[in-house]
Amino acid sequence: MADALKRLSDEGVAIWLDDLSRKRITSGNLAELIDQQHVVGVTTNPSIFQKAISQGDGYDQQLSDLAARKVTVEEAIRMITTADVRDAADILRPVFDATDGQDGRVSIEVDPRLAHNTKATVAEAKQLAWLVDRPNTLIKIPATMGGLPAITEVIGRGISVNVTLIFSLERYRAVMDAYLAGLEKAKAAGLDLSKIHSVASFFVSRVDTEIDKRLDGIGTDEAKALKGKAALANARLAYEAYEEVFSSERWAALDKAHANKQRPLWASTGVKDPAYKDTLYVVDLVAPGTVNTMPEATLEATADHGEVSGDTIRGTYEQARAELDAVAKLGISYDDVVQLLEDEGVEKFEASWNDLLKSTEAELKRLAPAED
Repeated sequence: MADALKRLSDEGVAIWLDDLSRKRITSGNLAELIDQQHVVGVTTNPSIFQKAISQGDGYDQQLSDLAARKVTVEEAIRMITTADVRDAADILRPVFDATDGQDGRVSIEVDPRLAHNTKATVAEAKQLAWLVDRPNTLIKIPATMGGLPAITEVIGRGISVNVTLIFSLERYRAVMDAYLAGLEKAKAAGLDLSKIHSVASFFVSRVDTEIDKRLDGIGTDEAKALKGKAALANARLAYEAYEEVFSSERWAALDKAHANKQRPLWASTGVKDPAYKDTLYVVDLVAPGTVNTMPEATLEATADHGEVSGDTIRGTYEQARAELDAVAKLGISYDDVVQLLEDEGVEKFEASWNDLLKSTEAELKRLAPAED
């Protein structure tokens, strides 16, 4: 069943699961996915935690203890989420050891309400790294303008980072620049660069969702023919940028100091439009040194009927540029689309965080001991 996933893995794509809950940990399901489905990492986000906390009773004992201590809702969330991340990191530790720290990774993000606050993001990243206290953790920092200097600072302190919410090629280059600046800072401080890792989460499906909507609005045959092409083109050109940056002279100096490349991670790879094949953003984005973080439905679809046919990125750059140019010629502004997606992305994460706060608060009240 997992042959397609094995082929994907053999092509140099690290398969990460975009989901984490206590039930997945305690039931043995995460260990099973690692053992049988070639899963080598886990990412999570506030909406995943909110769903896990509000459904079932897996968190009742910890929430009851937290309620008895009268902790704040924010502290309760951090205690719950870091406990799950710590346990998942322990389950993935053999993968981390076997891949020399490349995979076996679990991501946890800074409070998304801090997305535009550099200083607070750095402080939160340090706190999370301390709380989880596992070498195979990645701290998720958004690629906002406020997030970029935070990435440099956090990497410079030797903390590994998953940069999230990247939509544009220009911003992706700025992310890679922030990572290299962080490595240079870490090197100057005498830190071991081989221990610092990073991935850059480049979002895929949302680009098609927005551009397809605008193409439908235009409604011509020419416009309709471009549907479902922009997201892949954008991601493929991101990989071209990755190849350029990590073959530069600046990188060569860091490479000599045993630094690790910041791998591109394809995020938001669940297909939103049922007209497209459900494995589109997996099988059409295969190249060495990448990560694909999949929702479970996409992982299962790939295992069941994914057709992995080697590298589907390198050699496509000219066509990718032509497809984005064709979209632009129809009057759809790339800059407008990617800025909108970033703004919406931050807003959605904030809304998810607020939902998580509400759900956790409700559970704390439900489980609070009766007053004497």
